Amino acid sequence: MVSQNDSPSPAAELNPTSAQKVLEEEWEEETAANRHGTWWYAAFHYVTAMVGAGVLSLPYAMSYFGWGPGVLVLVLSWGITLYTSWQLIQLHEHVPGKRFSRYHELGQYAFGPKLGLWVVLPQQLIVQLGCDIVYMVTGGKSLEKFADIISSGAGTQFRQSFWICIFGAIHVFLSQLPNFDSVAGVSLAAAIMSIGYSTISWVACLARGRLPDVSYGYRKASETDAMFRVFSALGQTSFTYAGHVVLLEVQATIPSSPEKPSKVTMWRGSVFAYLVAAACYFPTALIGYWAFGQDVDDNVLISLGRPALLVAAANLMVVVHVIGSYQVYAMPVFHMMETLLVEKFGFAKTARLRLIARTTYVVLTLLVAVTFPFFADLLGFFGGLAFAPNSFFLPCIIWLAIKKPRRFSLSWLANWGCIVLGSMVAFVSMMGGLRNIIVDASTYHFFG
Repeated sequence: MVSQNDSPSPAAELNPTSAQKVLEEEWEEETAANRHGTWWYAAFHYVTAMVGAGVLSLPYAMSYFGWGPGVLVLVLSWGITLYTSWQLIQLHEHVPGKRFSRYHELGQYAFGPKLGLWVVLPQQLIVQLGCDIVYMVTGGKSLEKFADIISSGAGTQFRQSFWICIFGAIHVFLSQLPNFDSVAGVSLAAAIMSIGYSTISWVACLARGRLPDVSYGYRKASETDAMFRVFSALGQTSFTYAGHVVLLEVQATIPSSPEKPSKVTMWRGSVFAYLVAAACYFPTALIGYWAFGQDVDDNVLISLGRPALLVAAANLMVVVHVIGSYQVYAMPVFHMMETLLVEKFGFAKTARLRLIARTTYVVLTLLVAVTFPFFADLLGFFGGLAFAPNSFFLPCIIWLAIKKPRRFSLSWLANWGCIVLGSMVAFVSMMGGLRNIIVDASTYHFFG
C-alpha cells in the first residue's frame, strides 16, 4: 500500500533507484509521525482487507469438495495463513532500527533489491487488479439482484452487463478522489458491510432450511470437468485470504519500543481479525452448503430467495462493500500509474492526468468484468495466480531466506510443507480457473 501523500521528488530526475529511495524515505518519515495504531485499529483494517466477497463463494466450493475434504480445506487454509501472517509480523522489525513497512521492501531484503522487487511487486499488483475485476462483477450482479427483488422482477429486463456498467460508472467518479483519506468513510462502511452480509447469508440459509431434495453428492460432471472444478474451488478458498498484501502497511502504523515492540500489538490484532474471519467464513460455507447442497450458486446470495427483504439488504451491503474495497485496492495502483507517467514519460502531474489515467484503469477492469462475468472462475484463477503465493507460501520462502532455520528442524519442515502444499494449490487452482473460464466462455453470450 502506498501513502497518499507520496509525490514525485526532484530526485526522480536523477535515476529510478535514487528516486525510489527518496520516496520510500519520505513515506517512512510520514508514517513514523502518525504511528498511533492500536491492536483494534490493526484488527479493523485487517478485517477490511481480508473479509470480502470471496466468502459468498465458499458454499459453492464446498459443493465440489464435499463435507470431509471441504472442512479440511477450510481449516488448513485458515491455519496456514494465520501462521504466515505471524511470520510477516515477526519480520517487520527483523533488522534493528529498520521497519519493513511494505511487502516488497521485505522481499528486497530477502532476495536482493532487483529480484525481491520482481518477485513480490507483480504478485501484489495481480492481487489488486484481480480483486478489482472480481469486485466489478460482484457489484454488478449484487446490484442486479437487489433491483430485481425490490422491483418484483422488473430488474431482469436489463442485461447483466448493464448493471456491471452502472457499478463501473460509480468508480469513474470515486477514482478521482485524491487519496486514501478521501475514501476513509467508504472503507469503514465496507468493513461493516462485509461482516453484515456474511452474517445475513448464513442466518438466512439457516432460517430458510434445507432444500426438500438437497443432495450432498459431488456435482454431476465428467471426470475431467469435475477435476478442474475442484482445482478452481481451491483457488476460490485462497481468494478469501487477501489481507497479507497490506499487513505490513498496517503494522507500520503501530508505535514500537523495546519494551513493547509492534509485533506484540499487531499479532493481537491479527488473531482477533482471524477470529472475525472464522466467524464469517465457516458458518457461511458450512450452513450455505447444508441448505443447498450441490445446487448452490457460485454466489450464495443468488441461491437465497427469501426472506426477500433480508436478501435484498444483504445484496445492497455487498454493493457498498465492494465499492469501498475496489477503491482500497485501486488507490495504490493509481499512485503507481501516475508516478510512472510523471517520472518515466514526463507528464505533468495534473487533474487531467488523474482523470485520464484512473478512468482508463476503471474502464479496463470494467471491460474484463463485462466480458468474463464468471464469478467463481475468476476467484479460482486469481486465487491461484496471486492470492495463494502471497498468503500461503511466499512468507515461508522469505522466512527461510532471512531466518535460515536449521535443516529438518520443526520450523524448516513447517515452512517447506507450506511451500510445497501452497505451490501445488497455486498451480492447480490457476489452471482450473483458467480452463473453466475458457469452457464457460464457449457457451456464454458475451455482453449479455
